Amino acid sequence: MTVNSIADVAVPGPQAQPGQLARQLAYAGLLPYVGAALFIWLLIHRVDHEQVMFVATALTQYAALTAAFAGALPWGLTMRVGRDRHDSPPARRALWWGTACLSVAWVATLMPPHAALVVLGVLLIGSYLSDRALYTMLHAQGWLQLRFRLTVVASLSCFLAAAQL
Repeated sequence: MTVNSIADVAVPGPQAQPGQLARQLAYAGLLPYVGAALFIWLLIHRVDHEQVMFVATALTQYAALTAAFAGALPWGLTMRVGRDRHDSPPARRALWWGTACLSVAWVATLMPPHAALVVLGVLLIGSYLSDRALYTMLHAQGWLQLRFRLTVVASLSCFLAAAQL
């Protein structure tokens, strides 16, 4: 049997769309992004530089954690396939991408915030684009609208904060 996609061996999840709790928690997870970006934009010249850098570092670390979480999603979805199918090309790509997200996010935490936030914003967008194909294969397209909204707000917050630093 030739495996062309993860969907060939994965069983679609019972919940193809996010429930109310998932949406509420996801949107609540955007508060640190928006709050930190607003703080940096509105107060950069009104407070001590140390305070701005503290918030910028906190935003960088939060974005890195989010990117690592997004990188774990392909792993979780790949775990749904049978053990004998973990070496299929789609499963291998998902596992490599998830590992790359974690590694890039970690490297970003070692960078100055103005550069790290750009890297992390791009990584969040790349993660969404990669997961878009994966979610479609696994019949979980209902989550894509939420993922798109989260990605737009999170990456835009990273870019705006980086532009002000």
